[in-house]
Amino acid sequence: MNEEGKNQRARERLGLQLPVRVRCRETVDFEWTEITRLIDVTPFGAGFTLKRPVEKGRLLHMTIPMPRQLRVFDHVEDQYRVWALVRRICQARKARPGELLFEIGVAFIGKRPPRSYEEDPARRYECATRPDSLSVVEDWTPPVASVDKRVHTRHNIPVDMTVEILDDQGNVIEREQTVTENISSRGAAIYTTLDLPPGRFVRITSEQYNLTVHAAIRGRSKGASGITRIHVEFIDREWPL
Repeated sequence: MNEEGKNQRARERLGLQLPVRVRCRETVDFEWTEITRLIDVTPFGAGFTLKRPVEKGRLLHMTIPMPRQLRVFDHVEDQYRVWALVRRICQARKARPGELLFEIGVAFIGKRPPRSYEEDPARRYECATRPDSLSVVEDWTPPVASVDKRVHTRHNIPVDMTVEILDDQGNVIEREQTVTENISSRGAAIYTTLDLPPGRFVRITSEQYNLTVHAAIRGRSKGASGITRIHVEFIDREWPL
């Protein structure tokens, strides 16, 4: 087989439903692990489902009994331990009734994460994809928007919401009924008494909109009234305004 044929085969996604252990560090102090199965895989990336949300740009650590001919390193180890960058997330359409699943697509980046990850595991990265090698990551810089002209218009309307925090097993450990200070299709500022650091994922449900979304906490602030707000970005779908 010529070199072009070998490269084409390396890029093709193989439907190998191998078991995989996925570890996600939401913050320095909180992480979780989920066992799932691959949908497909190449030497440079994979697709799989998770019961818990992640977000595009986050790093995950994966342990896979990968066939050695698909590995880029650690060819003699029993398990292939590789860092991966989330490139895609959406709610799975083939989930069973009452089951929530997320389809995840990742690019493999190598044996070790960037140094900046150790200081801030909630950091997001961009991917410089190469067709026939592991991807290279660089820090992601959010778009700059002025106060008068946001990327997505915020509406100063109160929306009743339930905010839920999940533990490392995916169980709800805290729940709060609250209201938004403002909201857009991509995020919101929500009044809260919960101790939620930037980087954590939360589940948000609104009976008013008959909707459940997942969000990443981007920051915390206090207004003139002294009430704490969390600033969140929706990660699995937009809010229907």
